[in-house]
Amino acid sequence: MGYLSQFFQSAAQVLPSTLLMPSKSFVFYLSDEIFALHTPSLVTIDARSTTILKIELASDRSADTWRVHFEALEAHHFFSLGMASDRGLGLVAGYQAACDMALWVVDYFHAFRDLCELQHQLERKAYAAIDQEYDAAQKFDHAKSTSNLAKRLQQYETARHACQQAITLYDQLALLLHLLREALQLCSPHGRLRTREDVRTALTLLLDMIEELDCAAIATTLKPIHTHIDDIVVPFQHAEAIDAELRAVVPHDVLDFLVLAWHHDHLFYQSQSHPKRYHHREREFWLTCAEGLLGKEFDTLKALVFDKLDSIVRASSLVEMVNGLLRPSFNSCKGQITQEALNLIMFYHNHHLTVRSFL
Repeated sequence: MGYLSQFFQSAAQVLPSTLLMPSKSFVFYLSDEIFALHTPSLVTIDARSTTILKIELASDRSADTWRVHFEALEAHHFFSLGMASDRGLGLVAGYQAACDMALWVVDYFHAFRDLCELQHQLERKAYAAIDQEYDAAQKFDHAKSTSNLAKRLQQYETARHACQQAITLYDQLALLLHLLREALQLCSPHGRLRTREDVRTALTLLLDMIEELDCAAIATTLKPIHTHIDDIVVPFQHAEAIDAELRAVVPHDVLDFLVLAWHHDHLFYQSQSHPKRYHHREREFWLTCAEGLLGKEFDTLKALVFDKLDSIVRASSLVEMVNGLLRPSFNSCKGQITQEALNLIMFYHNHHLTVRSFL
């Protein structure tokens, strides 16, 4: 064990904390902070390959610290197409200071997490109300005297009314959140890439409808979403540019078929069981339609469309996944993480994912 410890320690001292590319590489960043006790480590990965580009032990999470982090990436030949992250003040300010012309995309997971959590709360309340109605019905069924029957009937009617209200409120919010998720899909059911203004209009309408629901907690939950709606629709600005670029080289009806095929291919990998089979059938159907119209050009144009659409980033959830993979290593250090340990972790992660990485 002593020999291994010395070997890893000496290896870590010569490993870099930042990848170095031989020439300019344009990358979409996913950035986040991971903690060992109270000490932050700053991590940036490539959105497409999940390669860790830079990981460093930091004294704080200020804008200046993050700015230096991103400037070091540029010095190593990485140039940012944009970044997705949560709304950490230092992280966002530091990125915008270092890459003032690039896109910043607010992560949808963080943007709508509180609203989804509210839905789960309402679901739990609805189930609790169902139990209370059932209990009230059982008590009424066991009542014998006239006075007790009247009392238990009143209790049952109160519980039944409360149950109906709880179920209705949950159902209404669940439906509106389903429509909201659909509105945030990159394409319509007809294969047209959505525009920024179309999505903004749909979101504003749905948020107004959610706000009308009879729930006091909703107004507080919706306030940050209303405030950052311009940030939420940023990916659709990218989608508009890609749509114009693709329509210049791909026949319009075929492009709609390929967009639908990409959409179902994207959902195929996120789905389980029956939905997975549905998305597989839909993907193959739209690919067949496109191939029939394109002939020999099919493979080339399909690869072009899929590659362009894959470049649109709407969430930083992959960096959360990487944080999850790193967490056991951080925990094993019992909070005593060092830069050398981070270098080893980065080296292992990047080489462990050789097939998907730059290396």
